[in-house]
Amino acid sequence: MKLLLGWILNALALLAVAYLLPNIHVASFLSALLASFIIGLVNILIRPLLILLTLPITVLTLGLFILVINGVLFYFVGQSLQGFHVDTLTAGILGAVLYSVFSWLLAALLVDDK
Repeated sequence: MKLLLGWILNALALLAVAYLLPNIHVASFLSALLASFIIGLVNILIRPLLILLTLPITVLTLGLFILVINGVLFYFVGQSLQGFHVDTLTAGILGAVLYSVFSWLLAALLVDDK
């Protein structure tokens, strides 16, 4: 049940990001559900590998390069799915940051840890 609630909250966070940023477009709630699922899969499967491969530059930038990695993955998902589109890489980076913040806030406010 918690997993389903988290998935719906992430879709709502994605809709909020699309509402606030003009360069990110989500066609419907169903598209947001699919996009949040794919973003989750990409974050589980591809992100750790990219972080490991870019570890030297991440250390040199004191971890700020992880924001770029998150933005690139967000942009990649936006280019791959119909119904979810990210226009620029800059919008992808900003969208990934906002998506993370909104997801964290919604989960902290609505999901009970018991």
